[in-house]
This record gives sequence, structure tokens and C-alpha cells, in this order.
Amino acid sequence: MSKSLTHYVCQSCGAIAPKWSGRCDACGAWNTLVEEVAAPAPAKSLAATRPRGKQARTEFVSLQGASEQPARRTTGIGEFDRVCGGGLVPGSAVLVGGDPGIGKSTLLLQVLARLSQAMPCAYVSGEESIDQIRLRARRLELENAALHLAATNNVREIVGAMREKDAPAVIVIDSIQTMFADVLDSAPGTVAQVRASAQELIAAAKKRHTCLLLVGHVTKEGALAGPRVLEHMVDTVLYFEGERSHHFRILRAVKNRFGATDEIGVFEMSTLGLEEVGNPSALFLSSRTDAASGTAVFAGMEGTRPMLMEIQALVAPSNLGTPRRSSVGWDNARLAMLLAVLEARAGLATGFNDVYLNVTGGLRVSEPAADLAVAAALMSSLSGEPAPNDAVLFGEIGLSGEIRAVPQTEARLKEAAKLGFRQAMIPPLPDKKGGAPPAMAHGLQLTFLSHVAELRPLFAGLPQAKKAG
Repeated sequence: MSKSLTHYVCQSCGAIAPKWSGRCDACGAWNTLVEEVAAPAPAKSLAATRPRGKQARTEFVSLQGASEQPARRTTGIGEFDRVCGGGLVPGSAVLVGGDPGIGKSTLLLQVLARLSQAMPCAYVSGEESIDQIRLRARRLELENAALHLAATNNVREIVGAMREKDAPAVIVIDSIQTMFADVLDSAPGTVAQVRASAQELIAAAKKRHTCLLLVGHVTKEGALAGPRVLEHMVDTVLYFEGERSHHFRILRAVKNRFGATDEIGVFEMSTLGLEEVGNPSALFLSSRTDAASGTAVFAGMEGTRPMLMEIQALVAPSNLGTPRRSSVGWDNARLAMLLAVLEARAGLATGFNDVYLNVTGGLRVSEPAADLAVAAALMSSLSGEPAPNDAVLFGEIGLSGEIRAVPQTEARLKEAAKLGFRQAMIPPLPDKKGGAPPAMAHGLQLTFLSHVAELRPLFAGLPQAKKAG
């Protein structure tokens, strides 16, 4: 009897090693190598094999197909449909990831309940029993939805059900890390099992034009658990974000073959599950205090949606030898860089102060257009003078202190005018030295700033650094 060959697979990056070691040579992770049965290698290469008779080849077709494209399957939940690009595409595979308890299963159960009104839908759980799913549906007042439930982690059984005549048009797998393909000897959740299970489910979904929604666990670093190839196999990757202390949740598309990436949907957690937020800008600014120092309103872009959010800053004297620099919702490294630019180019002395920065509502801002609003909030906190209450700010600040133009200026200004703001402080528009046209201003009074030092006259009493460039 031949001895089965084994190798060791890194559960972090998927690299294969011939023997076990404490550290993966590919990604540097510790204690991630797990023994798995290796698949037998083919006896000959395909290039060396010449089939008898008709030569095997791939049939190519033209780009213009004769059949009509199937319509998207809309859920009726506007924020979810927006992130997916207008609805679910038949035969597509969507991977939804997020921290434990953030609301992934709740959202997908609500999505299926809406879709079940027009088509057969199924919810397959490898983590909960049927009674536990029913209990959650009763809490969300969805117990009367025409859903089909199953509690199994056997991929062969699920694929068999997807091939039946009355197979569901939309199916949720919760979660892909619990699925088990019996063709492999490794345990559920390993790299080989996650890859094989996803491959079988995606192939079956594309043959039957079934919408496949996969729930994925995340690691402690926030990345999707399992092999990185899993994100390449699916058509859409959605991340569910939010702070547990806040009741807002952000559904963000980081990959979408059928729509725009970086699109977001905003939800609010309530006793009846997740409720979509139609106007997130008004909601995030609803608790804003008038005439408060250390705050500024930033007109940002999340995908194709303009969104206004409040930037809060606190600059306080420090008793430590190394003052603290902390930010929530913004990059710490960019905060340190901006403080250095403000001191060197605008003469703002912050070296002996603790600096705290916060983006309200649990939002996370990654675009550099927030630099100008952050700089205004820092100057306001240090001087004690509030920024103009009816003004929005946006613009990227360079290392020499110049303020650079950012894309989609008109959409940002339009959103600010809609919410009642009267003025905007923005960088000079390219090729428009005379100012913006009236159609772009939307009734706002525009102030063009070309250098970060031009913010200083707004805040009296700012301490002067020893040397300003």
C-alpha cells in the first residue's frame, strides 16, 4: 500500500513547505503551518500529451452574444443595491467580510427576506442550528418570510441541492470557513478546504445562474481569513465596517466586477436589525455643536457618493517627554506628517502638546482631501477660536504647504449647498484662475486657498513656532 504524501500549508498566505517549521518563510507568520495531504501530481504534462483523434481545443465566441443579459436581482434595500452596483447579478459570487458581531448575518438574512418575495431563496448555516436561525428571524420580525433553511457544512450536499429543478435563485453560505469538502482530508477552515469549497460552490452557482453570497471571517488584523486567492475567485468583495460603540455600519465594496469600487452603503443598527440611511451626511452632522472650537466639516467622497462629516481635534499641553499623537478614523502617519507641515510651513507650534483627532460617527477617511479640514480643526483647537460654522473644507496639503485640487469638486459643493452650508474653502481649481463658474458654486461663497498658511488669519492667538518655512 502506497504511503500518502503530505506537505505543510501556511494558513495565512497559502505557501507550501515540505516540512514543518515555526515560521513561514513566505509571509513571516508564526505557527501557521498545518499538515495536509498533498494531491498526487499528474504523470505527464498536458503539453507532452497528444490525444488521439480530434485535437482538443477551446472554442471561442464573439463579444456580441445572441442571448439577452439577465436582469439584476434587486433586493429593495437601496444601500445594499447601491454597493453591489444596482443589484445582484445572476451567477455572481459575493464575499461579505467583517468583524464578529458587526451584523453580517443579520444583513444577509434581511436581504434574503426581501428577495424571497419574488424568487426562491435559501440560507445555509454551518455555525447555527435551524432553531437558532428561526430565533434570530423572529427577533427581526422576519419569521413569515418564505425562506428555505439548512444547517450543514457538507459542500457536496449543498451543490447537489443547487442542481435540483427547484433550486434557490439566491443562496447564502454562512460561513465559507465552516464548509467541508469530503475530497480532502484536512479540517474545515484550512487553506485547502476554504479554496476547494469556494471553488465548488462558485462553479455550481455560475452553471445555474444562482446568486451566491458567502460570509467570510476576518483575522485580528482585519483581513479576510483564509487564502488570498478566495478574494480573486469571487466577483464582489464587501467589507462590513463600524465601531461597536456606534450604531452606524458601513458596507464598503473593495472589489466589484459589475460596479464601482469604493462604493459604500450606510446602515443604522436598531432593535429590528439594520436600517438603511438615505441621507448619511445629515445624520452624521445632526449632533454637531455650533460655535465649538476644534471642529471642521469635511466634504468627502465615498465611491460616487458625496458625504459631509465632522472632523474633531483636541490639542492639549502634555506632561510627557514624547507627546501623544492619536487618531480615530484617520491615518496616524498622515496626522504626524500634517503636524510637521503645519509647524514648518505655517508656523504652528504643536511640539509640546498631545494631539487627538476623531472622525465622528465611526467613519474612516482615507482620501487625502481631508487634509485641509484636519488642519483647520487643529488650528481651531489650539487657538480656541471656532471655525466658520457654515463652511466646509477640502483639499490635499503637500509637504511644501501648498494646497492641491482634488477630484469631484462639484459633487462635494452640491452636497454642502443641499445641507444649508453657505461657504466653502477649497484649493484653486485647475485652469480656472478666475474662480469657479456659477453652476459649480451652487450658491456657495467660495474661498480659494493655495497655501496652508492662509488658514492662520481665521484663528487669532495661534502660538508661533520658532521658525516657519
